[in-house]
Amino acid sequence: MDEPGQGRPAAFIDRDGVINVERDYVHRIEDFELLPGAIPGLRTLQQAGYALVVVTNQAGIARGYYTEADFERLTAHMRHLLQAEGIQLTAVYHCPHHPSAGLGELRVDCECRKPAPGMLLRASRELGLSLTTSVLVGDKGSDIEAGRRAGLARCVLVRSGHAPGGDAMAAADATLDDLAQAAAWLTGAHPPRPHHPAAPLSVDAPLQDRP
Repeated sequence: MDEPGQGRPAAFIDRDGVINVERDYVHRIEDFELLPGAIPGLRTLQQAGYALVVVTNQAGIARGYYTEADFERLTAHMRHLLQAEGIQLTAVYHCPHHPSAGLGELRVDCECRKPAPGMLLRASRELGLSLTTSVLVGDKGSDIEAGRRAGLARCVLVRSGHAPGGDAMAAADATLDDLAQAAAWLTGAHPPRPHHPAAPLSVDAPLQDRP
């Protein structure tokens, strides 16, 4: 396995409430709606050199609300919408488990369900990513905790999905309105003011010079 600081940096992005409108257990194409900040935010991160990796908990599969095939169908639709805007996702990882409400073998306390960092660690191994120069954008405290446990450089909370709680805001490097603002702050492109100061991360800066 590569050393943590080697490889390409990634932007790990939660899906519901960050890329698309947060609705309960989105799994139908007709219910999938991109948030206004999603396209510009993803474009900014892609142009900055980040691999775009979606990491999403999908407890609806565990609960029996929809199937793996339903999830894959919606993922293909999301990829198509983004590709039409010139945005190429490097990978999409999902956790289909739930520790208490899952059915059958999907009822398990797994290593992939955020706040566990399993999806991020798996992506690092499979894609040759540098975790210590990677970033994360999510809308819940579990997203931020997963990023911290994986050793990421920056973890940003957005308000476009779940209303952020005080603990999640305290754990994040910044709390911003949406993915577009988060991407701008992370890349230093006209960064808005975060909830507390932290320097934007430059993908091109030498590792020893990064905060």
